[in-house]
Amino acid sequence: MPGLRMYSDLAAWWPLVSPPADYVEEAADLLPSLLAAPDAPPTTLLELGSGGGSLASQLKAHFRLTLSDPSPQMLAVSRATNPECEHVEGDMRTLDLGRTFDLVLIHDAVMYMTTPDDLRAALATAARHCRPGGGIAVLPDSVTETFEPDANCGGFDAPDGRGIRYLEWSWDPDPADTTIEVVYAFVLRHADGTVEATHEVHRNGLFPRADWSRWLRDAGFDISSRLDPWNRDVFTGRHTAGRPRPAS
Repeated sequence: MPGLRMYSDLAAWWPLVSPPADYVEEAADLLPSLLAAPDAPPTTLLELGSGGGSLASQLKAHFRLTLSDPSPQMLAVSRATNPECEHVEGDMRTLDLGRTFDLVLIHDAVMYMTTPDDLRAALATAARHCRPGGGIAVLPDSVTETFEPDANCGGFDAPDGRGIRYLEWSWDPDPADTTIEVVYAFVLRHADGTVEATHEVHRNGLFPRADWSRWLRDAGFDISSRLDPWNRDVFTGRHTAGRPRPAS
């Protein structure tokens, strides 16, 4: 993720790539799982890899949110969308705020964990910040069993004349490893009418469902999963009071 233009010099375009309004249905589907995950009604939620805060914008009416992301530019976008929320710069593999929350959420940013060690480190961070009896929800875009090469496009216009259109194209160049590649191509129209095009390749992690469940249990969570309406695994669980088990 470090060095990717989407999350650095192109971050200001994020509200035209993935606006808050696009998350209304997803948040409505996710909310019952979040509310049921802890052992008591939750009030605080930490999101690891919160990006531009579009999903958070649909959840902040229900929780007191702390939003963490490694990109200062994306955090700036989120602050503009969610000024009432706490924002913290940090990597989900190493973050340590020294406090716990009723819920920890990791959305699609977890796809940037490309090795088992990366993913286990992120889940350990989640456990470190989840109170005993608290809940977790992790939502990868795909697991090994659900991944299919795909392409889609989107983008929106702004009142100031700016606009963006993008193509997202994913495939698995080596099914024997734990990564897939996703190419993003962007065509940007600036407010003065000038147009530029750029693209970049992102590497995402891809792991079997059984490994996800095992590593979440190893981190100290009693876990279950379901498929959401978009055929994505939603892993939810409760943090046990004991210490996390050694990673397997």
